[in-house]
Amino acid sequence: MPSYRSRPASLVMLASWLLAAGVAHAQAVPEAKPEAASGVTFAVAYPEKVADGGPITARVYVMLAGPGVQGEPRHGPNWFRPQPMFAKDVRDWKPGEATTIDAEAVGFPDTLDRLPAGEYRAQAVVRVNPDTAKIGDGEGNLFGPVVEFKAPADPSRPIALVVDQAVPARVFPETERIKYAELPSPMLSAFHGRPIKHRAGVILPRKPTGKKTPAVYIITGFGGDHFSALRFADDPRMAFAQDMTRVVLDADCGTGHHVFADSANNGPRGRALVEEFIPHLEETFNLVPDPRARLLNGHSSGGWSSLWLQVTHPDFFGGVWSTGPDPVDFRDFQRIDLYAPGENMFRDRRGEVRPIARMGDRPVLFYRDFSNMEEVIGPGGQLGSFEAVFSPKGADGLPVKLWDRETGAVDPATAKAWEAYDIRLVLERGWPTLGPKLAGKVHVITGSLDTFYLEGAVEKLKASFQQLGGDAEVEIVPGRDHSNILDRALAERIDRQMKAAVASVVDQD
Repeated sequence: MPSYRSRPASLVMLASWLLAAGVAHAQAVPEAKPEAASGVTFAVAYPEKVADGGPITARVYVMLAGPGVQGEPRHGPNWFRPQPMFAKDVRDWKPGEATTIDAEAVGFPDTLDRLPAGEYRAQAVVRVNPDTAKIGDGEGNLFGPVVEFKAPADPSRPIALVVDQAVPARVFPETERIKYAELPSPMLSAFHGRPIKHRAGVILPRKPTGKKTPAVYIITGFGGDHFSALRFADDPRMAFAQDMTRVVLDADCGTGHHVFADSANNGPRGRALVEEFIPHLEETFNLVPDPRARLLNGHSSGGWSSLWLQVTHPDFFGGVWSTGPDPVDFRDFQRIDLYAPGENMFRDRRGEVRPIARMGDRPVLFYRDFSNMEEVIGPGGQLGSFEAVFSPKGADGLPVKLWDRETGAVDPATAKAWEAYDIRLVLERGWPTLGPKLAGKVHVITGSLDTFYLEGAVEKLKASFQQLGGDAEVEIVPGRDHSNILDRALAERIDRQMKAAVASVVDQD
């Protein structure tokens, strides 16, 4: 789920984000069913001046913003207050030609012919970068100027849009204390058939001593990346391990957040990190090359990632502090038991619509709406990101879908395949070997009112650890949610525990 420091387009982290995104006033997307067709169509031009290599095969979007919505529409969608968006895939789109976005395009919250009357701003985007989940601000993706229009419109006069510029590459602004790390990945490049790089923002110790230091590998949530290091350096909610080297990893990829798990669709992400990138980081930044000196931390999707890395590489890492992790037990996948016969993502056993997010006890976002929105987004949405990691690759080369997009019905065979990534199951099945290796290393903390209903899976994980006789610290904090579980007090506690974890290495040095 969202990053501790994510971009507004997909959700930010957290306390400040929830207010800025208007969660307190969020509601399910209303079904707009005007009787008359809107008449709106768009003609998106692809000028030769931005062509790089001729025709392109990509997804073309038209993203809208209604009255009172600030900023360029391309920076959406905002999960809690999504604006209308429409998309279609084009093949061999030639420079100088235009493509039409009309009622045939996939749309959210409905097709373009059902766009409610009103004033809008429109912006076209073309997604050509296969290695980022970001749409309108993903490096290399094409976009154009914002155009104002009114609906309904004359269907014989398409609204002209153009994609006449490319999103520039972001430059990591290094400081005396924060450095950029990059390394080509032979493993991932071979898997994907194109150059893939590891990236990280490295926060050097607050008081350098010239000696080798332990490292904390930090993984952000969905929408975040290594640029978060610039904020984490002095954020009081991340004020732990400041005498160590903190490495903020980049988990962004074309299918969403690859969570550093080896998978059929994303490739050997965990192995590449452990075998390629971390050795490079240890040599480059004078880190202690000892498992006891390699700690893990993450929030949300990063919380799942960090716990997964610790469980699947128990001899390589010396401890994990995971907060608000994505589902760690698929018997409670945001309140859905994926293994139960006849399970449905959209409606529960009573026929009630399933929420995917809440504010306090009040549901504010629902699975069906979210799933429908991601059908327009295409690859890279949060739910699709789960499928990209947990599902096998289908005959069409895409991740096998867990649920039917029309009915919400869960496919039992796909759910069975997901068992390989169910952290609770992995622990139980491998406990005779994993138990001794994980002793004293596992810390999982979440809130009892997690915004995305993630606490249920953590409760089941805690019960499993207790039954196994493990010493993992698994805590559900009363009254806390996804945004406020991280605070200064927790940071101070994590700091004490991390220092204790690396004490033997530091003393030895």
